[in-house]
Amino acid sequence: MRPPRAALIAFACLAAVLLAPSAAGAAALKPIGTFTEPMFLTSPPTEPNRLLVAERSGRVVQVFGIHKYPFADLRAEVDCCFEDRGLQSIALAPDFARSGRFYLDYTDAAGNIAIAEMRARGRTAPRSSLRVLLTIPYEPDANHYGGQLQFGPEGDLFVSTGDGGFGHGSDEHHNAQDLGRLQGKLLRIDPLPAGALPYTVPADNPFASAPAPFDAIWSYGLRNPYRFSIDAPSGRIAIPDVGEAEREEVDLLALAASRGADFGWNCREGGIPGPATDPQCATQPAAGFVEPVFEYPHSDPGGGGAWGCAIIGGHVVRDRSLGDLYGRYLYADFCTAAIRSFAPAHPAATDRSENLPVGEVTSFGEDSCGRVYVASRAGQVSRFVGARPNPCLLAARVSISARSAAVPRGARAAITVRVSPCANRRGEAVSLYSGSRRVGKGRLDRTCAARFHPRIEVDSRFRAKVGADGAYRAAVSRQLLVRALGG
Repeated sequence: MRPPRAALIAFACLAAVLLAPSAAGAAALKPIGTFTEPMFLTSPPTEPNRLLVAERSGRVVQVFGIHKYPFADLRAEVDCCFEDRGLQSIALAPDFARSGRFYLDYTDAAGNIAIAEMRARGRTAPRSSLRVLLTIPYEPDANHYGGQLQFGPEGDLFVSTGDGGFGHGSDEHHNAQDLGRLQGKLLRIDPLPAGALPYTVPADNPFASAPAPFDAIWSYGLRNPYRFSIDAPSGRIAIPDVGEAEREEVDLLALAASRGADFGWNCREGGIPGPATDPQCATQPAAGFVEPVFEYPHSDPGGGGAWGCAIIGGHVVRDRSLGDLYGRYLYADFCTAAIRSFAPAHPAATDRSENLPVGEVTSFGEDSCGRVYVASRAGQVSRFVGARPNPCLLAARVSISARSAAVPRGARAAITVRVSPCANRRGEAVSLYSGSRRVGKGRLDRTCAARFHPRIEVDSRFRAKVGADGAYRAAVSRQLLVRALGG
């Protein structure tokens, strides 16, 4: 990410990430690999050990342990690398294991933002699968593209856009407050499979009655929400917004409360007055502007406080192996090479440095086990590690069924245990219990099913435990009652 010109601050770029403990949270950084301007990373929902790293030029690289392989190559479509241009982020559909669908946010040859879909076939995604869903126009010499994609809890895709930046022909100060423009917004769409409409707009979008594409607007008044994150356990969205001359801010609120919200730019910059050149600034919205929960200045306040020129937002940490980093919001600043965190309940009072210097941070990422990563435009991608390892436990979804709900006394019931998702689960141990007594032991076959024939003497309630190999958390199914006839 390129910081604002008016706020450029000299800093020494670190060529490598240091594997050193933090005095604050006892966390360290473990190098995962080196890439060419990595911008974002994630993992498939059912494959936490398969990382997908998006490079600015338009390549997506997949990482298995120490090995790297190509996944997708969109360099012919991506305009890189004037100002902030390039591939910004990717998001995998919740049903990626079945559909192979994933989404990309990038600048196209005309300098506009393209939100596109691709489909993986096996371990790669052919360029022929590319389908552009939405194009957001920007001035030829614009900046501030936003660039984050993330699926919400209901399965809709959220997209952040910037206000257009400081291009010589840019009308940036008339974008963020204007509901007839897509710049400076958070959008929400429902992407559809290829062959249908490019996307639909959820009926509960706050401006769903507006003409397309402005019906996609979810919230507005943002300058450059380069990164944002939705924290599933708390149901909150964190939007760090890059400031202009004075303030960097973090907005943190319930996702539902962000519906139709105005975050204030350019009427305000953080908690202070902004340029207010947008005509809409003459009238404050009825609900008021969303006030940031945390902000920091562009000059060093001293005393170890936060400062910088371009905030790079992260996540509320949900990896318990990271000690007291758990539950804290992690962020960095592009210009000061400092990773910091705060407790969401008391941001200003708990803000601290993690003593883990990383230059040119472009994003933080999470895999499907909740492990946290940081990417540097200088090339390094690293994972946060704690004093104890994260075993990467995934809860299995287990269903059990009987061929018949009633069987003769003394006969054997036919019970099937099925596990989803199925990827890499074949051969996994399954135990069937009746009460506390184990009545069967087997392994998942190629359809991720295990079949049992326990004897029925009285009414029996069965449950299954899966995950004895340690790769997954043991999961207990709902109970199933099988009744003995004549009893």
